[in-house]
Amino acid sequence: MNRPLIGVLALQGDVREHRAAFERCGCPTISVRLPEELDRIDALALPGGESTTISRLLRVFAMEEPLRRRLERGLPTFSTCAGMIVLGKEILDGRPDQLALGALDVSLRRNGYGRQVESFEADIDIPDVGPPHFRGVFIRAPRVLSVGDGARVIARLGDDPVALVQGPHLALAFHPELSGDDRLHHLYVERVLSGSLAA
Repeated sequence: MNRPLIGVLALQGDVREHRAAFERCGCPTISVRLPEELDRIDALALPGGESTTISRLLRVFAMEEPLRRRLERGLPTFSTCAGMIVLGKEILDGRPDQLALGALDVSLRRNGYGRQVESFEADIDIPDVGPPHFRGVFIRAPRVLSVGDGARVIARLGDDPVALVQGPHLALAFHPELSGDDRLHHLYVERVLSGSLAA
């Protein structure tokens, strides 16, 4: 398949790490900060960070409406941690002005596993990437409280969904870019973007 140009939303978070992971998968990448850069890309990665800050900066950089339009036209996304929150349908403890763009049919709670000092790592079984376990890095991670019919859970931590696919979207509650393991980036490029892993 032709390698897509993947943009990484460069307002906050692990932009360099995501770009490096996708480039190791053979995909060209660009950092996305401006509306016109959205028009150039085939898919968008939304890294972790602080979801209220990302919401504010999307408005500061006049990105909210262009991003909504691209999502409505089917822009594929790869979202981690705060990026997953921004794309969710409902944020149960969000601020009144916080964005929930609704591309993912999920309800979430911010910092659902605790604050920064309660960050942790855990082995996650993800059958779609095969053994061995994937080492998930959870930093102020969201907790997924409900998943609608449009999404398919592909990994859990205990009973909690921590990775899901919905159409051209792959969403993760943890940080694969910090694990040194590119298998989820490969999964996204090879199977989610081709539609072979769609919910």
